[in-house]
Amino acid sequence: MIIIVTGVSGSGKTTIGSLLAKRLNLPFYDADDFHPAVNVEKMQQGIPLTDHDREPWLNHLAEKIEEWNSKQGAILACSALKEEYREILQVVPHIHWIHLKGEKQLLAARLSNRKNHYMNPDLLTSQMETWEDPSYGLHLDVKEDPGELVEQAFKYLTSNPFLSKMGVIGMGVMGKSLALNLAEKGVPVSVFNRHVPQKEEKIASAFASVHSELHLLEGFDEMEGFLGSLEKPRNILLMIPAGAAIDQQIEQLIPLLEEGDLIIDGGNSFYEDSSRRSQYLRGKGFHFLPMGVSGGEEGARKGPSMMPGGDREGYVRIAPFLEKIGAKDKHGKPCVTYVGPDGSGHFVKMVHNSIEYAEMQALAETVHLMRYGLKINPIEISQVLKGWAEEGLKSYLLEITANILLFKENSEFLLDRILDVAGQKGTGAWSLTTALKYNVPYSPLSEAVAARNLSGFKKEREELGAVFGHKFLAFREDKNLLLESLKNAYALTRIINHEVGFSLMSKVSEDENWDLNLSEIARIWTNGCIIRSGLMEDLVFVFETDQAIFRNNKMVLKIRGLKKDLTSMIGLGLQHDFALPVMSAAANYLFGRITANSSANLLQAQRDYFGAHTYQIKGDPSGAYFHTDWLLAQKKTR
Repeated sequence: MIIIVTGVSGSGKTTIGSLLAKRLNLPFYDADDFHPAVNVEKMQQGIPLTDHDREPWLNHLAEKIEEWNSKQGAILACSALKEEYREILQVVPHIHWIHLKGEKQLLAARLSNRKNHYMNPDLLTSQMETWEDPSYGLHLDVKEDPGELVEQAFKYLTSNPFLSKMGVIGMGVMGKSLALNLAEKGVPVSVFNRHVPQKEEKIASAFASVHSELHLLEGFDEMEGFLGSLEKPRNILLMIPAGAAIDQQIEQLIPLLEEGDLIIDGGNSFYEDSSRRSQYLRGKGFHFLPMGVSGGEEGARKGPSMMPGGDREGYVRIAPFLEKIGAKDKHGKPCVTYVGPDGSGHFVKMVHNSIEYAEMQALAETVHLMRYGLKINPIEISQVLKGWAEEGLKSYLLEITANILLFKENSEFLLDRILDVAGQKGTGAWSLTTALKYNVPYSPLSEAVAARNLSGFKKEREELGAVFGHKFLAFREDKNLLLESLKNAYALTRIINHEVGFSLMSKVSEDENWDLNLSEIARIWTNGCIIRSGLMEDLVFVFETDQAIFRNNKMVLKIRGLKKDLTSMIGLGLQHDFALPVMSAAANYLFGRITANSSANLLQAQRDYFGAHTYQIKGDPSGAYFHTDWLLAQKKTR
């Protein structure tokens, strides 16, 4: 048993720790005894220690904890003022934390009466300002009698077995990566994977065994043992395929869980299914958190962007764990936020993915124009993209594209060997159907989905290409001028792609009363996720004042300046037989949004002609609807 008693100077760590050690027959150690001489000298002079000062001291304590744990255990009195310090000390699976707190006046009085201790009483204020209150362990008020505090601690220790804070079901790539991330960040985690004879056997236990150096990770191949290893109320993260599998797993869990337990769906579920599950589980007394997770395997392992929705109470309970493992924005704030009720978390992730589709397609079109229109080789294209990143267009997708272009196998560019058929998992199509449901124009992002669908007709494309004699025509214009125009066209396409996605979020939020915070959503997308970029960082501020990109004065000025290059590159590309679905749709979307008098009056006239669907009159304040007997009117005009 390892027990760490924390608190600022004067809280009684040594007193409580030594008394408890006698009660439990464990050795007691005071972390102050392990400070190097230089630290002791600074504290004697009343100079606060820095994190740099504490680092070797904490690492040495971590080594000692491992040593004590291999024997009979120990009780350690250590200030451990900040959460990052406690994470360094969390080197074995199960540590009991006892946190001592008290009023400053009481603590100061104790310090003034203490003799033969190097700690300068003037450091108390600094320590109390540094203290970060943990959300776990036993918290004791030191104004009570030491004997009573020891009794409370003893009861706590004997009634609280070592249990995991989080459970993960599903040991696919994402499930494994998130579990490792949790364990490495100091969160005790249990993992489980289904048993399928001769196909999936002992997956979870084998995974934990491979990572035996992570003392906070335990693997279970049976559901009973897995659930029994979790602290109550339980927190269970599902990382399994979306669809029927989620419903089946929930139904399997329900009779085994207790009221107040929390289920988190971290997969790419359709948000309407998540809303249904949220209401269903709420009715049974469970918390449910549908949570979008972005960043792929690397993000899940090192720090994803997370979009939890559903039950706010459930979110509050696990927020400290999510914040530990999430990516951090440029200000150090975790890229995770409570999105809203019902399936809003998965809805926001769905829109993220549709923007991702469009961003990828826009880059593909841009690179294709460079390669076959401008006749630039992949190495030079990579250099151009890296230059764009330094000129304000930085993004994760631009970065990886520049890297992909350089990759060779046997002196041949790998990109040239990859079959031009793109896969998809469905979230892009879900966004399109949702946009249609809420009457939100979505053409640039829907064209990205259509482009992937078209790519699947490889054989037919080859056959029809031969029939039509299709081939790309090289541009004759000045290469440097075209590269500048292409950069601007790509930049504007990206702005429009984001306008489309955020407009869908705004409309659905309004209709469903979700109260989505677009600025906060943009913020958690500035790191960890696939569409992180410099543009996303700008949008954090755009949405602080405006609810649409096209309403922001700075963005309007930028769009005006880039518009001509977008249309000219589209025209040039189409004239030279290049398909530019997302770029073209982006321009059409922009003009459709800013055209005051459109051609839709003729559409309405046609509808009224053949279907008596009526129409309204320009400038009519009544808003009345009219119908014309077009055939009769035609006769009268003859």
